[in-house]
Amino acid sequence: MFSLQKIVEISYYNMGRIRLQWSRIWQVLGEHFNKVGCNPSEDIAFFAVDSLRQLSMKFIEKGEFANFRFQKDFLRPFEHIMKKNRSPTIRDMVVRCIAQMVNSQAHNIRSGWKNIFSVFHLAASDQDEAIVELAFHTTGKIINDLYSKHFPIMIDSFQDSIKCLSEFACNASFPDTSMEAIRYIRTCAKYVDEKPQLFREHNMEDINVPEEDRVWVRGWFPLLFELSCIVSRCKLDVRTRGLTVLFEIVKTYGDAFQSHWWRDLFKILFRIFDNMKLPEQHTEKAEWMTTTCNHALYAIVDVFTQYFDVLGPLLLEDLYTQLHWCVQQDNEQLARSGTNCLENLVNSNGLKFQDSTWDKTCQCMLDIFNCTIPSALLTWRPDDGREGKESDLEIISSENGDPSQQGILKHSNSLYIVQSNSIPPGCAEELKIFKSKVGSDRLFAGLLIKCVVQLELIQTIDNIVFFPATSRKEDQENLALAQADLLHVEAGLSEQQREEQGMYRNLSSKHLLLLTDCLLQSHRFAKAFNSNHEQRNLLWKAGFRGNAKPNLLKQETQSLACVLRILFKMYSDETRQDAWPTIQQRLIAVCREALEYFLCLQSEAHRDAWTCLLLLVLTRIFKMSDERFAAHTSSYYPLLCEIMCFDLKPELRSVLRRFFLRIGPVFNITLGSRSGGVP
Repeated sequence: MFSLQKIVEISYYNMGRIRLQWSRIWQVLGEHFNKVGCNPSEDIAFFAVDSLRQLSMKFIEKGEFANFRFQKDFLRPFEHIMKKNRSPTIRDMVVRCIAQMVNSQAHNIRSGWKNIFSVFHLAASDQDEAIVELAFHTTGKIINDLYSKHFPIMIDSFQDSIKCLSEFACNASFPDTSMEAIRYIRTCAKYVDEKPQLFREHNMEDINVPEEDRVWVRGWFPLLFELSCIVSRCKLDVRTRGLTVLFEIVKTYGDAFQSHWWRDLFKILFRIFDNMKLPEQHTEKAEWMTTTCNHALYAIVDVFTQYFDVLGPLLLEDLYTQLHWCVQQDNEQLARSGTNCLENLVNSNGLKFQDSTWDKTCQCMLDIFNCTIPSALLTWRPDDGREGKESDLEIISSENGDPSQQGILKHSNSLYIVQSNSIPPGCAEELKIFKSKVGSDRLFAGLLIKCVVQLELIQTIDNIVFFPATSRKEDQENLALAQADLLHVEAGLSEQQREEQGMYRNLSSKHLLLLTDCLLQSHRFAKAFNSNHEQRNLLWKAGFRGNAKPNLLKQETQSLACVLRILFKMYSDETRQDAWPTIQQRLIAVCREALEYFLCLQSEAHRDAWTCLLLLVLTRIFKMSDERFAAHTSSYYPLLCEIMCFDLKPELRSVLRRFFLRIGPVFNITLGSRSGGVP
């Protein structure tokens, strides 16, 4: 202690030496303070830190010339002691010394700010509330007060301040501090936005960075990167706040970003979806996908829409790749969001799409369709006598006449963890069956998500081409017209004029026909599954159990309805006359295939689900010119006659009546009105 006191006195009396001499003296003394400050005896360490404080205050009072970095060397022992000494008393003392410096000598500190933030960065992860609170309070004073007054001379430490705030945000023991730290990061964005010239002009260590990129490398990038680290490291409420602030900053200040900055930014954003960052605990990973990934996906699409003119040519393919990844995950919420975000993106920006952009968009939809066809539903077979065993999965089928209930998953709580050493003798076969059951359940859950994505994507295409709710309104109108005719109420069948809000006009015939190919593929798969009664029985007995056998009824009907709407729309579009021969050929083939399939249906509930489809076909054909009406009717006439044998709904019978009444005058069988009334 005596020797230490003498060293302090010698240091004090030699402070007037020139910087070069003092620097060489401090190389020895600083190392000594490092060792003494980490002495196991708290009394000795405390005296060392207090002595260091007195010397530092005296030294900082002298100020520092521009381009000198001696404060940084002088304050380094505080960092070393904070890092190596685990004594709460000494750590608290270090933080108090640094806080006192900030409060009394801030105007004289230059290069020392880096050390100050480094000490607070180490304090930020502490579990002692007093240490964390004092360090954070002082950091807040620097951000709110000192940055606003002295930012030009403190800019050298900007990245250190952001890292420090990030560490406070990631301390799970103090959630209020975490939230406040994120708010301070949001405040720092204001300084970058208001003083970009300071970042460009201030020549720090990285002299290789071009002047125009310095505000990104030293300002925006560290800020956004640390927010993404908060998202990766923190619990749900803190990471959600971090994610919100991250996108707030991007949306608020993105106008100032250059194109190559956006590339760097999206590398940061796409890291959020990196599923390797979490261990394989299912619940934690499921929560990550359902909350954070989901939030990020919608926010990214919002950013894309706001800055589409810049981002579209740069990053659209990367975004489509990310959406494609989302729909392939075993998480229903994220898979649904992938298709919803695709719809939002196209509906918001489709008017700006070029032909090549539509190529990429349609290819993305095609890829999603192909990777989410639940092919295993047609090929699955039970293992080890599993047929008929009960399972935890239940599908509420729609064959009971309620198509809206198709594809809802119920899952009872089930313990999947078995201690292999606790299996009684002779139970190996039961374990084998159990493992098979777990494997099947996981497969079934994955297949169900694929079915959900197929349905979502069908609806997405319909909403993109025709705008949301348009198709549903048309079905309601067709039904209302049929009911009006049934009651002999006057109702015109002319198509109501609506303002087109969908992307139909912006899509070329090639792209529309490509989408119909995807939809037909989905329709035919659903049709093949619904027709395979033996396979559906197998699945039902293996765990797909409910009021009836599992089916893909909504997929079967909605995909075909969308195909028909697109083809009928193109068929009546004067601007697509060059494609009419192809469209007519395809339309007749699709309608014929649909009617033939309807005649094969054995279940009354299944036929009822097709009512809207038949109303759509018959109503649209009825509105055609005589020439076209004749071409279609001659192709379907025998099938329509067969349909009359079924016990049809009254509305369908009414439309069929009008249809057959029109056949008379069109084919010169009878004379009379062609409006569909009785001659």
